[in-house]
Amino acid sequence: MAIKSILIVDDSRTELMYLAEMLMRRGYSVKTANNAEDALRLIAGERPDLLLLDVVMPGLNGFQLTRQLTKNPESSEIPIILCTSKNQEADRIWGLRQGAKDYILKPVNENILLSKIKAL
Repeated sequence: MAIKSILIVDDSRTELMYLAEMLMRRGYSVKTANNAEDALRLIAGERPDLLLLDVVMPGLNGFQLTRQLTKNPESSEIPIILCTSKNQEADRIWGLRQGAKDYILKPVNENILLSKIKAL
């Protein structure tokens, strides 16, 4: 499946703008949310082709949102890439065990992110 629409979920406006601009320059349709609750509302209205999730957020964190989405039959097919500053190997393994397809560290390297998106 070709990725065309991406939902970015991050509580940092700077990170949201950086990632959104990077992906829009590459032709992706991008929506953003600053927390998991807003993301769930957006997903219910229009299913994105990919989710880029921060891990550390108020309310539901990225691990919890990943687990919730991958267990729900209506959203389980949406691939998730966790984009986080949590750089411990245990965090990466935990994120993948929750259902994420990949895990990348901030600051996000554009070439690495784009190659991971293309690999999905």
